[in-house]
Amino acid sequence: MTPRSFLLTPELSDYVRACSEPPDDVAADLLAETAAMAERGEVPATFQIAAEQGAFMQLLTAALGARTAIEIGTFTGFSALCIARGLPANGSLLCLDINPDWTAVARRYWERAGVAHRIELRLGDAHESLRALPVAETFDLAFVDADKTGYPLYLQHLYPRMKANGVVLVDNTLRRGEVLDPHTEDERVTAGLNAALVRDARWETVLLPLADGLTMLRKR
Repeated sequence: MTPRSFLLTPELSDYVRACSEPPDDVAADLLAETAAMAERGEVPATFQIAAEQGAFMQLLTAALGARTAIEIGTFTGFSALCIARGLPANGSLLCLDINPDWTAVARRYWERAGVAHRIELRLGDAHESLRALPVAETFDLAFVDADKTGYPLYLQHLYPRMKANGVVLVDNTLRRGEVLDPHTEDERVTAGLNAALVRDARWETVLLPLADGLTMLRKR
């Protein structure tokens, strides 16, 4: 299982990866272990972000000069690994997730990559974890990749906690194209959120056709 954009053929996906920063041994092993877990039915195959998305997120984190980051939905830790690698040595990433088994895999690879000291993992309901944070402009970067129906509220929690010009990345905002004709609750919420964000004057918004859609928000 190699995650790829539904917009690309397998051949174009291979080309995109070949023309992007490749995963090193640690990231490649994490992707391979997660793929094997998915093949055994231990994790959902659709939860893993694509390697090229991870490369983009690592580059963006570094380019922004982000020092404080937060992630909602960590899974087996590849996205967090990429963000943490883009942070400076004294940077910090707060990860919110609910699954101790999947994040145990993440912890192993963070340790192996030498970035575990930059990452704090909090297990539990992410909405409660967010509400417990100080309402202060804290984060330079956020990544949201959790339950899709929770996205609108996650963004409400995040807005006052993002610094001015802070960037939020919202994953899966194309829903494999189903946002054009949504049928499920997840798809309807995503389509509604996309429409609301582009009208929300608090954010500068662009929906990138990367992987399954990645919306980038800048706090004005």
